[in-house]
Amino acid sequence: MSTALVNGRVLTAQGFAEGVAVVIDGRDIVSILPEADLPGTLPRHDLQGAWLVPGFIDAQVNGGGGVLFNNAPTVDAIRQIGEAHRRFGTTGFMPTLISDDLAVMREAIAATRQAIVEGVPGVLGIHLEGPYLAPSRKGTHDAGKFRVPDAREIELAASLDNGVTLITLAPERVPAESIRALVARGAIVAAGHTAGSYEEIGAGLVAGVRGFTHLYNAMSPLQGREPGAVGAALEDPHSWVGIIADGHHVHPGSLRVALAAKPQGKVFLVTDAMPPVGSDDPSYALYGEIITVQDGVVRNAAGSLAGSALDMATAVRNAVNLLGLPLAEAARMASSYPADFLGLSASHGRIATGYRADLVALDERLQVTTTWIDGMPAAHAG
Repeated sequence: MSTALVNGRVLTAQGFAEGVAVVIDGRDIVSILPEADLPGTLPRHDLQGAWLVPGFIDAQVNGGGGVLFNNAPTVDAIRQIGEAHRRFGTTGFMPTLISDDLAVMREAIAATRQAIVEGVPGVLGIHLEGPYLAPSRKGTHDAGKFRVPDAREIELAASLDNGVTLITLAPERVPAESIRALVARGAIVAAGHTAGSYEEIGAGLVAGVRGFTHLYNAMSPLQGREPGAVGAALEDPHSWVGIIADGHHVHPGSLRVALAAKPQGKVFLVTDAMPPVGSDDPSYALYGEIITVQDGVVRNAAGSLAGSALDMATAVRNAVNLLGLPLAEAARMASSYPADFLGLSASHGRIATGYRADLVALDERLQVTTTWIDGMPAAHAG
């Protein structure tokens, strides 16, 4: 049955608009028209003046709701992670497996495939963050899991046939022909956890690297005589960069530099979220080590950042409050731009006719009040 969402401030391609209705039918947006033109018999949902923005898309979700995907590569775990993040406006996400053994990768890919078959809300595909990474930029990853993929592993890594596959790797560790093979099989390749030189990253871009995972973190920095991975990322106009806007991973000034350097639309928000998001338990196990969130920061025993306790709604608020961005741009960084990066620009990340009815209503404090995934609403406490 069709429903009209009315009395909201709707983010359109031109900016926020009032007095317009968004009509959804099933999983799709079927029309956007002036409220005065709505048929009188059409059921209406009163947004009560809320901001209506496209549903947030998170390309890097390690866990949530007390669950770490590595520890439970199952459909039930994916469902629990998705439910935890939905209350913070995430309507599309990539369950993210950090570097692990081949058997765990196989289980995670199979679970993602089945979750999509079963229609688990919000699952877009899988993000394999490693294990093809640089030991000197490992962060909290276990370097004992690192390896260079052979032909059979390339086949497995890109084997998800009903969703998006995103693979983070260090271009200097993976031959260019292997990067090209992954891209040829439909995978999106991002550079991350890399010690690569400017030239090595440039070669990776030529081979098919499409973006950069958590820009600035776990990658060779920009310096005067060696631009490194960060310099290559900021200079390249075609690639996307994900940023963790939690106020801990990267200084706001550095994030503003990225926004100034990259063309509009090429910087998007990610959470890199760990199990404490949406959970009352601040601790979790990673590679057998207990990690605890303290004062909003997630670190392992060695002091390295171990993911984040960030959610997408907070990332959007931080983009407004820490980076000084208009809400419209912050919302697009959480929806339209990640959709573009993931190759979903024709179906996700925008409020427009023919797009998925994946939506978020925000109150005056930019707290999530309602989400829609495939047209199905859920109310949330702001």
